[in-house]
Amino acid sequence: MNEIVYLDAAASFLKPEPVIDIQADFLRHHYANAGRGVCARAMAVDDMVRDVRAKVAKFINADANQIVFVSNATDGLNRIAKIITSQTWYKESSVCAVSDLDHHSARMPWHELLKSGKISKIIKCELNKDFNIKIDSVPGVDILVVTAMSNVLGIPQDVSEIVRSARAKNPDVIVIVDATQYVVHKKIDVREWNADFVVFSGHKIGADTGVGVMYIRDSERYEPDKFGGGMVSRIMNDDKWVLQSAPEKWEAGTLPLTQICGLGVALDELEKKRPDLGLIKYLYDELRKNPRIKILTSRESALLTFCVDGMHVLDFGALAGASGICLRVGNMCASWIHQAIGIDGSIRVSVGPWNTKSDADKFISVVNNIVK
Repeated sequence: MNEIVYLDAAASFLKPEPVIDIQADFLRHHYANAGRGVCARAMAVDDMVRDVRAKVAKFINADANQIVFVSNATDGLNRIAKIITSQTWYKESSVCAVSDLDHHSARMPWHELLKSGKISKIIKCELNKDFNIKIDSVPGVDILVVTAMSNVLGIPQDVSEIVRSARAKNPDVIVIVDATQYVVHKKIDVREWNADFVVFSGHKIGADTGVGVMYIRDSERYEPDKFGGGMVSRIMNDDKWVLQSAPEKWEAGTLPLTQICGLGVALDELEKKRPDLGLIKYLYDELRKNPRIKILTSRESALLTFCVDGMHVLDFGALAGASGICLRVGNMCASWIHQAIGIDGSIRVSVGPWNTKSDADKFISVVNNIVK
């Protein structure tokens, strides 16, 4: 078996054995569709979905009817942009604020809407010298996109204060929070954040790919963006129908049931043991000893990002991979923060609960062999 040291948790978490086990057991012994059957097996699946939804709600301090299952954060962020801009009360003169911390998924949908005339302008939140959002300078806009933690710099933003600043300038601002990196390391309290939408992906916290969470604070304010089975209560005639109440009105079609089953267990496992960020501090201290390495993140970051003088990040990644190290190199799907720093790409190390000091020492040894 190929032995590797997996230091790419920020891209995707390795799956805990209990997640793998419960999904395999569900597929072998308990599988049925949800919301469409009255036999005991189908109703047990309905109960499973309901229980996991309640667990997610508790995890972020929300109500269960505010939790919508989506494919991943990218799906949720794109849907949110469509949901907001397709409402009858929505004004195409709206201004959206983003930041250079944003992942491509958080920001690209709004640039596409600008091209099509669905919003009138995009402005950027100002960053301070440490590349964090300047809270007092948050602009007064109609729509605000907040990345709770950059996947390049790994510092949690003060979401509640950012939202407070935005609402002080426009109480009606619609706030969207991308919590995909944040959720692994910090507790989320959507009530404290006071955001309208929050998203994160299951695969970032140990669940399978294909499932994510979209929190909607006020479902009654919005009409759905997708239509199909499971979200209809009653068809009245060809073009009139009554929809289910939230959250079902947002979940047209068959849900990713196996992944939802695993998500509940992944949350349990994450609550038991989160990544040991002491390893990041250790790596930071060791890498600082090499004069060719420029570290981009602080010692308190949830991850470690760096560049090597005179070496392309892809070359480093290939050499590290050949030595059994799995990490991320490139722009991390976050081009804007790299542009703000003044580089094309970087090398990122991120840890999960499975990583040990032995893994860190092997990585340091490999780095020292590559970067002499």
